[in-house]
Amino acid sequence: MSIGDEYYYRRRDKGLRLGFLGVGWIGRHRMKAILGTGLVEKTFICDPSAEMAETAAELAGQAKIVPHFDDLLTEPLDGIIIATPSALHAEQTVAALEQGIAVFCQKPLGRTRTEVEQAIAAARKADRLMQVDLSYRHTKAMSLIRDIVRKGELGRIFAVDMVFHNAYGPDKPWFYDRQRSGGGCVMDLGIHLADLALWTLDFPGVSEVQSRLLRKGAPIRPDSNDVEDFAFATVTLSNGVTLRLACSWGLNAGRDAVIGASFHGTEGGAAMRNLNGSFYDFAAERYRGTRSDLLVEPPDEWGGRAAAAWATHLARDNSYDPACEGLINSAAVIDAIYAAGSDGIGE
Repeated sequence: MSIGDEYYYRRRDKGLRLGFLGVGWIGRHRMKAILGTGLVEKTFICDPSAEMAETAAELAGQAKIVPHFDDLLTEPLDGIIIATPSALHAEQTVAALEQGIAVFCQKPLGRTRTEVEQAIAAARKADRLMQVDLSYRHTKAMSLIRDIVRKGELGRIFAVDMVFHNAYGPDKPWFYDRQRSGGGCVMDLGIHLADLALWTLDFPGVSEVQSRLLRKGAPIRPDSNDVEDFAFATVTLSNGVTLRLACSWGLNAGRDAVIGASFHGTEGGAAMRNLNGSFYDFAAERYRGTRSDLLVEPPDEWGGRAAAAWATHLARDNSYDPACEGLINSAAVIDAIYAAGSDGIGE
């Protein structure tokens, strides 16, 4: 047993000691969810903005503000919550895991499949829990649809339609910097769609992809540093399912957002869809011919469930969870979409 293991198991009857790296809106929201579990004994906060750090410290009560990430890693942490720009996620995740610290990271875990594989390899080597904030899995609507699909109630699934159109765009400049973000709306929104589809279907591989990436309605050229604000793709999965994916920023959608996940099977269909353009309110429906049955409707406070679930898991067991390996297949879909759409045509 390592020193880290001895420390963890010696303290299992006490609360968790957690570091929060990046405490903007998302970081603070996830902090509230984790603190709400009642499992946290001590919090450590690190953010380049002193104002943000102070605001988060007030939320956490007796929190210690740490100036730099390297300093945060020297604290006696059970886990760390990472909510920094995408380019830093994999590197910071690996660094924390190498110190024996469990990780809960904002999506994407990495900008490429290679970065995702490196992070997962680090978690496996360290034998530490590592999860990613793929929050839509935790909506009641999507959880129920996955159960229906997994039980075979829709027959053989042959097609999946996924959509996420956001009438706005990110408010931070780094999202529009390809090096820092890894990409545009596909990296930001499409990763949720790819994950939900593959998570529901037990993470099949990718066989073929056609895609098209646009910025302001025009194809993005291979030598451009622009990020896409509209994308669509047709993905043939290794199990024969056709996955169609569309996402965008700043679309004239007539509402704040259009979000949906539809699964078509030989014995029926089911879909999650947002209501009245909401980013937060979702219904689940089941289809039989022309009949539609409502399965789930709001209210549903789901936004912090992934973070709370990670903390609950960590309090019970800090060891490696192989379920994270499905993230590799999701990253492979994103890689393939960018590769196929890099010339704006898709081959």
